[in-house]
Amino acid sequence: MAPRKQKGFKLGYDFRTQFELKVMLWPAVLLIFLFDFTPLFGLLIAFKNYEPIMGVQGIFTSGWNDFQHFIRVFQNFQFWPMVRNTLGINLLGQLIGIPITMLFALFLNEIKHHKFKSLVQTVTYLPHFLSWVIFGGLFITLLNSTGIVNFLLLEFHLIDKPIQFLADPKYFWGVAIGTGLLKDLGWGAILYLAAMAGVDQSLYEAAAIDGAGRFRRMINITIPGIMPTLMVLIIFAVSGMLNNNFTQIFVLQNSLNLPTSQVIDTFVYQTGLLQFQFASATAIGLLKTVFALMLLIGANALSKKITKTGLF
Repeated sequence: MAPRKQKGFKLGYDFRTQFELKVMLWPAVLLIFLFDFTPLFGLLIAFKNYEPIMGVQGIFTSGWNDFQHFIRVFQNFQFWPMVRNTLGINLLGQLIGIPITMLFALFLNEIKHHKFKSLVQTVTYLPHFLSWVIFGGLFITLLNSTGIVNFLLLEFHLIDKPIQFLADPKYFWGVAIGTGLLKDLGWGAILYLAAMAGVDQSLYEAAAIDGAGRFRRMINITIPGIMPTLMVLIIFAVSGMLNNNFTQIFVLQNSLNLPTSQVIDTFVYQTGLLQFQFASATAIGLLKTVFALMLLIGANALSKKITKTGLF
């Protein structure tokens, strides 16, 4: 039986035959256009003499300013400390967080007692579902001068006087990295566990017949099997090197630890929403986006060259 000939051009035929699916798709397309693409016109104010009093019309009618906002950003005394804090917290966080999360997933995968494994997973997943207002507030209480952390350190004679974890700038990076790791340890392990589930089980059986122990199988089979997933996560981590968790930093930040807690995202918030310097805040945000895009392309190219694996 000859196939039924489609009438008209294919796009029109598909539109008619898949009309219900298209109707369900359009609300999502409309929302993306309204909230993701339409605000991009606002980037123009980074290049113009825009004032908030001009309203939306001022985005298009205000004059060009010859990159004065970008020059002012680079000349700001807070700019380089802010970049240092952003890169430092992110870089150290990823260097510590990725190996620990992968090792946690590897050992979790080796637990054969189902109930104990479920208990560990549940306990480590739980913090991910708490907001930073709750989770950060809990650690602010634990880490203050009369909190349980200082109490235990004093009781075991490890310190002579309470440590001001959130009042001394030199401790902020450690607090930010540690709390971030604790909050997302279990959730981050899910991706590794999913990748491990996709490793060919016959490899484990063959290795066991050859006498390989569990640790040897982990090193020679599991880690190479999840390497593509690891590289994708590293690419995402590099591209997000300039993106801090705004809520986390904002909750833990105070005027005493500001020298090491001021990052790009909190600076944009303070400049744009508290000081009403929308143009300068947009210029900083645009610079961050451009550098993040360059990092993403560079990391993807490096990954493809080294491991033949990349996002695009």
